[in-house]
Amino acid sequence: MNLEGGDREDKIINQVEAALNGDAEKVSTSRFTSLLASKDRDYLLSPTGSQVKVSDLEGHVVGLYFSANWYSPCQNFNRVLSSAYEQLKTNRSNFEVVFISADEDLSAFSSYYSSMPWLAIPFSDLESKKALSRKFDVEGIPCLIILQPDGNKEEEVLYDGVELVHRYGVEAFPFTRERLEQLEREEKEKHENQTITNLLSSDDRDYLLGRHSTTGQVPVASLVGKTLGLFFSAQWCLPGMKFTPKLTSIYHKIKHAISQRPGVEDFEIIYVSSDRDRASFDSYFALMPWLTLPFGDPNIRLLTRHFDVHSIPCLVILGPDGKTVTKHGRSLINLYQEKAYPFTEARLALLHRQMDEEAKGLPKSEFHAGHHHKLTLVSDSTSGGPFICCDCDEQGSGWAYQCLECGYEVHTKCVRAVGGALTVGP
Repeated sequence: MNLEGGDREDKIINQVEAALNGDAEKVSTSRFTSLLASKDRDYLLSPTGSQVKVSDLEGHVVGLYFSANWYSPCQNFNRVLSSAYEQLKTNRSNFEVVFISADEDLSAFSSYYSSMPWLAIPFSDLESKKALSRKFDVEGIPCLIILQPDGNKEEEVLYDGVELVHRYGVEAFPFTRERLEQLEREEKEKHENQTITNLLSSDDRDYLLGRHSTTGQVPVASLVGKTLGLFFSAQWCLPGMKFTPKLTSIYHKIKHAISQRPGVEDFEIIYVSSDRDRASFDSYFALMPWLTLPFGDPNIRLLTRHFDVHSIPCLVILGPDGKTVTKHGRSLINLYQEKAYPFTEARLALLHRQMDEEAKGLPKSEFHAGHHHKLTLVSDSTSGGPFICCDCDEQGSGWAYQCLECGYEVHTKCVRAVGGALTVGP
C-alpha cells in the first residue's frame, strides 16, 4: 500500500517511537534504520556525495543535528561542532552526526552542507525531517540530540547536546550520564580551587601582554589581589565593538577613582580574544588600554569553556581572591557604569536601593523622542526582568520606561523627553 502525506509521516513517527522504546514487534530492522531511514531510502548522504547505509551507524553514538544556514547561531555552532567532530574522528571515536536540515531550498542546503564533515538526511526527504522534529520536540535551532548505541530508553536521550559541546567540547564524549556527572564534579572542583594564577598562566607562559612596548610582558603574579575583568570579545562582533568604547571609558573612571583612594584594591581588565586572524586581533586590541592573553593562546578556549561563555561580548568579574564574582559584568556596566565597581553582591544591593530611591523622583510616564507611544515607568517586578534597551541596544535591568502597547523599552537614562510627562513617583 502506498502512503502519502500525513499517513506516511505518521508511520515514520511510529517507527521513531518504536525505535526509542525498543519495541521489537514494531521494528524489524536495526534501531537507527528505524529512526533515520524511510520506506524508499536506507541511506544517508556523505560530504563526498556518496551514500552511506543507515545500518552502518549501529554501535555509534549519534548526534541528530537540526540546523539551517539562514540562522547565524547555527553557523557559529557549526564551527564549534565541526572542531569537536574532527578531533573525535582523529581519535577514532565511535561518534557520528546526522544533519537534519531546516534550510529553505536545495541550494541553501547544498551550500550549508558543504561546510560539514558528517552525514545528512537528503533535503528532499521532508517527511523524515518533520517526523524527527516532532518526535524530539525541536522548537529551536541549533539543536543537537544525542542517542546512545544501545540506549533504547527515553531517559537515555540527551536533548542539550549544543550546550554540552559548548561547555565541554570533546571531553563530553561519550555523552553518557555517568560521564557528564563526572565532568560536573570536576568543574565544581575547578571553580572551587580557581585562582588568578591557574586561570591566566600555563606551563610555558606566566605573563600577559600590555598594549604598549613600555608595558610589554606583565607577570600574572602581579595581578593577584586585584579585581579583574575578563573581556571576551572579537573585532567581528559588532556588539563587542560597540561596547568597547563604553568599557574603556568606565575602565579609566574606575582606575582614576581607585587612585584617589589609597588602600583600595586595584582593577584590571584582560582581553580574551575570539578574533579569527592576527591582523584583526592587533587592530582591535589597539583600541584597548588594558592587558591581553596572547593571540591564539590555548588558555582562551579553556577560559571560554570554564566560564561557559556562549556569546560575546561577555565580561566576567573575578575578585581579589581569584574567585568568580559575576559573569554579568557587561550588563552591570550598562546599568551602573563605574559605580558597579567592585561588582560584589553587597555593592549591587546598595546600588539597587539607591535606584529605587531615585525612581521615586522619576515621572510615572514619559513621551520619548524615539517612540510614538507613551512610555510607562516599570521595575523588574512589573516589567518581566532584564531587557535590551531599544535606544542604545545595551542590556538593562531594574527601572525602565516601557511601552505597554508594543513592548518598546529603554533605560531611564536613555529617555529623551518631548513633553507630556505625568505625575512623579513609582
